[in-house]
Amino acid sequence: MSVSVEKIEKNVVALEVTVEAGKFVLAVNQAAKTLAKKVNVPGFRKGKAPRRMVELHVGKEALYDEALDHLIGPAYAEAVVESGIQPVDRPSVDLVQIEEGKDLIFKAQVSVKPEVELGVYVGLHIEQDAVSVTDEQVLEELKNKQQQHARLLTLDEGKVENEDTVTIDFEGFTGDVAFVGGKAENYELVIGSGTFIPGFEEGLIGAEIGQHVDVNVTFPDEYHSEELAGKEAVFKTDIKKIQRKEFSLLDDEFAKDVSEFETLDELKIDLRNKLLKQREIQAKGDHVKSIISKVVDNASVEIPEVMFTERVKAMVEDLKNNLAQQGMTIEQYYQFTNSTEEVMLERLRPQAVESIKTDLVLEAIAKTEGIEVSEDEVDVEIQKLSERHKQDVKLLKQSLIARGDLEFYKQGLINEKTVNFLVEQNA
Repeated sequence: MSVSVEKIEKNVVALEVTVEAGKFVLAVNQAAKTLAKKVNVPGFRKGKAPRRMVELHVGKEALYDEALDHLIGPAYAEAVVESGIQPVDRPSVDLVQIEEGKDLIFKAQVSVKPEVELGVYVGLHIEQDAVSVTDEQVLEELKNKQQQHARLLTLDEGKVENEDTVTIDFEGFTGDVAFVGGKAENYELVIGSGTFIPGFEEGLIGAEIGQHVDVNVTFPDEYHSEELAGKEAVFKTDIKKIQRKEFSLLDDEFAKDVSEFETLDELKIDLRNKLLKQREIQAKGDHVKSIISKVVDNASVEIPEVMFTERVKAMVEDLKNNLAQQGMTIEQYYQFTNSTEEVMLERLRPQAVESIKTDLVLEAIAKTEGIEVSEDEVDVEIQKLSERHKQDVKLLKQSLIARGDLEFYKQGLINEKTVNFLVEQNA
């Protein structure tokens, strides 16, 4: 077999593949045996008809089609390896020559992984931001703890205030007609949480226990229900219960109740240290992102549309899986977010393009710098992965191989090494 490569346009090539005449004859003969088992040839038992009779019965074109089904795929795969191209799509195949006694020739046009023109990627001297924690930030953390450990007291009397938890019965009307989904009993609502449409929670402030309140609202124009979008409505509401948080004083007793520390000062020191560690981790992550972003911006690459399409499909599938774990469908997500599939795809486009470009740039740098991972390094990381997920290491590796994910895993490890290289070279 021989292969020639022709560049059709940027990121698109055509392989002209020549398969020896002898191989083609063998493929046609095998095709005849296969078809003989599938069709009834008069005068012969199934599978026993000679090639000539099978060809007369089904026609030469059907015979050749069967032969090509078994010959083109392996020949194309071999041609890809021999030519060294990296396809990112299924090929479009055209026959150039098909005749017994002659070489079989076909052309396979396919989009390939684009070439990356690297810009400056070392010596950028991007510094990591310094981090600090103020007294105000420590106090904010203390107040968060105070909120978390607040007691919820039921009032015997009083009026609804912001941040109260109220238990209500309500029913919504547009005009004199109750609308579907607008009724509930013993519903607990935190005032100020933004759970309901604008105006509803604010309309309950000042109401007393046992009071009936008519809350007038206007549904947003972009509301997910077309029947209600932009319409005025009234919620007939009964206040059944008011609960209010009672906060502990921020003192030593509070510190003992909510932590292992004896004094408030000790708790403050611990919170400050934890905040500082969090900010250091965040600053380090932001530093890495800044370096990669600058390196990627300095590079040039034209991404084939098919790569974008496949990446977005994968991103949407990830979203579907995440939603499924929360008991939600993608259709419900579109409804709740007032979105559509088309809007979602357009929204994901910049993220997908940036993701693909980053992968391509890191791969190009790794190739330029000779950054690789050994089999031993891969095995060490798979061992760590098995320990984290409490899986047998041999079974895990076999699973990666079986799913065809081992090479992706290796590339991920190479990317990690490349990122570490970039941080070292640009800090």
